[in-house]
Amino acid sequence: MKIAIGSDSSGIELKDIVVAHLLDAGHDVTDVGWDGTGEAEYSAHYARKVAHLIRDEDVERGVLICGTGIGISISANKVRGIRAAVCSEPYTAQHTREHNGSQIIAFGAFVVGPQMACAITDAFLGAEFKGGIFAERFNLIAAIEDEELAASRG
Repeated sequence: MKIAIGSDSSGIELKDIVVAHLLDAGHDVTDVGWDGTGEAEYSAHYARKVAHLIRDEDVERGVLICGTGIGISISANKVRGIRAAVCSEPYTAQHTREHNGSQIIAFGAFVVGPQMACAITDAFLGAEFKGGIFAERFNLIAAIEDEELAASRG
């Protein structure tokens, strides 16, 4: 699977562990996170990069890491059509994909350790959107997004 991963400076060590885990599992990984050189940007920059790779269909899924996972996921969700969810354990990672069609998971390097981060990622990547009754929810969320966009344009 093609996966994009990004992190700010607080998530770089965990990002590198998750990248190695994904590569070991045979995934094609695009790392757009901070590499430890130069000046780190705010997490929103990395979230946008991953979200755009998903939106443009260059990758299938995304993983984002910052201190808590909150700021980076909120930033990703600002990109039209993107659904990112903060997950601190595998159950929600699986269900955000199955029930909401999320394309991106986020977690915090200050919240989860390496083993949990890899378990969260595996659960997310192993899940597929279920459709059916969940398609109605998916469509409702998309409709809200469309209505809010239209309202903002006046």
